[in-house]
Amino acid sequence: MLSLQESTELCRLLADSSRQRLLLLLEAHALSAAELNEITGLAQSRVSTHLAKLKQAGLIQTERGEGAALYSARQPEGAAAELWRSLRPKLEDAQTRVDLERAEQVLRARHSGQTWAESVAGRMERHYSPGRTWETTAHALIGLVRLGRVLDLASGDGVLAELLAPRSDRVTCLDISETVLAAARRRLAGFANIELKRGDMHALPFADASAGQGFDVVFALHALAYSSQPEKLLSEAARVLKPGGHLVVAALRAHPHAETMRAYDHVNLGFQPEALDALLSGAGLAVESCQVTSQETRPPYFEVITAVARR
Repeated sequence: MLSLQESTELCRLLADSSRQRLLLLLEAHALSAAELNEITGLAQSRVSTHLAKLKQAGLIQTERGEGAALYSARQPEGAAAELWRSLRPKLEDAQTRVDLERAEQVLRARHSGQTWAESVAGRMERHYSPGRTWETTAHALIGLVRLGRVLDLASGDGVLAELLAPRSDRVTCLDISETVLAAARRRLAGFANIELKRGDMHALPFADASAGQGFDVVFALHALAYSSQPEKLLSEAARVLKPGGHLVVAALRAHPHAETMRAYDHVNLGFQPEALDALLSGAGLAVESCQVTSQETRPPYFEVITAVARR
């Protein structure tokens, strides 16, 4: 708990737009005080003062660069971090975009004589490169698989189905929202092997796989965030899987950010890997993997669990 004085000081810390600019830059790049001065146009003395306050609050850290200390954002705990995490998802300002563009120019100057790959080695996934995205990687890898009959739970507007359809015998998309399904129909109009159904993922409108109409793969990518009965959802997914078929799950790791999630209509705050493993096993599935596979680079640094289980 905070005293009134502590609360006032905390609010004062993040009530300064210059400090917010610096934090946003340091989330994207490790930069020296001189580079921050060049990017923002703030006086060197002011940059140093702001950095000292942010470091004292535990929001940034330093590391030794080539000839100068480099500052970067960190993933702290405490009141300052909680306040920043609540503010960060709501920030959108033209000045921050200008700052980030200038930062890229400064970094190119810092690494003159190096190739782009050399300048970002060890942090490559954090930097944009034309055409180098997870989407293009997924499209490249999907060509290696054949998926058979696929069910996509909480399928949304059909992004996953669009990716999977060319490598599947049939893709069935299931979502509770007719508005969302209407958008999916527009997106997927050119695919003859995609079926769109409105339904509840806790009571799937499909026969048991034992009746010979099961699915080879069921995807539940972020579907669990919208489930207050995850054990029922997973049991239903297992019920419609063919023997030897696979359930693929992606879910947020358990987190405390209820306020942030309210905007996305999530009904739970994620799962621990061990708990998700137990739920999958409880549904009668053999868990092949269940672990944290990625962490977002922007506050509040959500972690994502991916799991694969076989019937």
